[in-house]
Amino acid sequence: MFRRAKPEPQAPTASAKAGGKGRATPSRREAEEAAKARALRSQGRAQGKNKKLSGAQVREGMRTGDDRLLLERDRGPVRRFIRDYVDSRFSITELMIPILIITLIMGYSGSEALLRASNGIMMGTLLVVVYDVLMLRRRVRREITERFPDEPLKGLTHYALVRLLQIRWLRRPRSQVKVGQALPDNYR
Repeated sequence: MFRRAKPEPQAPTASAKAGGKGRATPSRREAEEAAKARALRSQGRAQGKNKKLSGAQVREGMRTGDDRLLLERDRGPVRRFIRDYVDSRFSITELMIPILIITLIMGYSGSEALLRASNGIMMGTLLVVVYDVLMLRRRVRREITERFPDEPLKGLTHYALVRLLQIRWLRRPRSQVKVGQALPDNYR
């Protein structure tokens, strides 16, 4: 009742010749699609080889700060100025992650006094970080409009904030200036 029906053996058709290829000749459309697929596969292999080479070049650019080897999002004099501006100033935001780790440890210590202290430290750190981010945004926008009057500001303050929130020694491209170092007047 619930068994599968066995397929009946098919008799060889008259169209299959002895010694033939055993399949129908593909239509022109099918042949063109197959040729396109082969071309895309070979093109993908070539791009894969080039991608490996460009990855090494991008890593070198991230290490040295060479503008020609950087990713598109990091290229240009405006982005270089933003990186240098953020890297040349010390910010409490750089200490945010270590402070949050310390407050986490204090919170799980089991002491009620340490728990209250950790909550206060965490809220204080959060307020200082928000203030620092707002001030950096204002200063970066002002500096960019002074130094690069023709450049649009879209996306630039976000780039500065992302750079600021990263731990200094993990920033890529690497810092090219030291903390407190004066920035050059011309970035063109």
